[in-house]
Amino acid sequence: MNKKLKLEELGRITIDEFKSAKKIPLVVIMENIRSGHNVGSIFRTSDAFLIEKVFLTGITAQPPHRDIQKTALGATESVEWEYNEDSLALVQGLQAKGYHVMAIEQAESTTSLQNWKPKAEKYAIVLGNEVKGVSQDVIDVCDECVEIPQSGTKHSFNVSVCTGIVLWHVNQALQAN
Repeated sequence: MNKKLKLEELGRITIDEFKSAKKIPLVVIMENIRSGHNVGSIFRTSDAFLIEKVFLTGITAQPPHRDIQKTALGATESVEWEYNEDSLALVQGLQAKGYHVMAIEQAESTTSLQNWKPKAEKYAIVLGNEVKGVSQDVIDVCDECVEIPQSGTKHSFNVSVCTGIVLWHVNQALQAN
């Protein structure tokens, strides 16, 4: 029988240790995410995978915010973040710094997530609005679009669930590379 571990048995690092830890070469861009709960969940998932930084753009709520704090559980204190109003300018600026930018979106000529392989040293993923997705002007400048294959009747995952799937896969692929 397996005994469930207590919090103190998990060996989690402190916020200071997190800040000085080597991160995976990946940043997350949230473009116009409406729900503070989704924003908080994405922060928490970014903490779990040691993401370099989270960028909040457009109408995306910013900490401190009650709904973000409810789901982030303190991850807004560990994960570095920055607000930028203009997601298109942010994406272009990251590309100028050598980031390979991927829109996580259903679009023509997408790469299916299970077929995605690392081809650069630094990555940025763009996650879009819960209803409208990633804006077309941002998709137009991204280096590629990546799609999570789905078989059910719904056309999309919740953005925070999508983030977890993508970050897990990218993390695994980068560690294997």
